[in-house]
This record gives sequence, structure tokens and C-alpha cells, in this order.
Amino acid sequence: MRWIVDGMNVIGTRPDGWWKDRRSAMAGLVERLERWASAEGQRAMVVFEGPTAPPIESAVIEIGHAPRASADSADDEIVRLVRADPRPDEIAVVTSDSGLAERVRDAGAIVQPAAGFRKVIDAF
Repeated sequence: MRWIVDGMNVIGTRPDGWWKDRRSAMAGLVERLERWASAEGQRAMVVFEGPTAPPIESAVIEIGHAPRASADSADDEIVRLVRADPRPDEIAVVTSDSGLAERVRDAGAIVQPAAGFRKVIDAF
């Protein structure tokens, strides 16, 4: 299974003040995903609306972003990735966005709820 994570959707599952420093919240999510992916032997990618400055990098997971930051741009990028994959049935998209969930299911992927996934990765 390969995981594609709707980054801001997962971050938004907890009202922990993430909106005060979005970049730190994004970097924290990447760190949790790295620990989880390393410990569990998982392949994962997180997708954000746009690139960060300075860039957030990882040697463990892929970090993607939409070509242009705008409303729903990360959703569109996730759908593009699923549709472009020759084996979408081997992709789990992590999101609680019902519109995105419907679109990726239609493209052949499965969906995992963001809050439950956040609990899993927070344990690492």
C-alpha cells in the first residue's frame, strides 16, 4: 500500500494552534510521517497547497505540493496523482474531505479518515 496524505486536512484534525505557524505544523507532520513510515516500512507522500520557504525536505517520505497554491489545489494534485498511477487500487488517500474522498474513490483509491490516521502517526 502506498499512502498519499492530504497534509492540511490531517493537521487540521487538532485545534492545537497550528494556524499560528503553518510551516511549523507542516514540518511537524512530516516528522511524524517519517517516524511512522520508517517504523512500519510504509511508502508515503504528503501533499500541501504550495511549497514552503524554506523548503521542508525528507529522505524518508515524498513531499508534494500543487503547482499553484489556491483553494482545493492540493485536492486537485492528489486526484491527479491517483489518476496518473497505474495501480490506484494500491493507494490509500488520507483525508476527511468528503469531496476529495469521493473523487479519489472514483479514481480507484481507498480512503482513510484523517483523524484516525493522525492518532496512528502521533504514536510514533
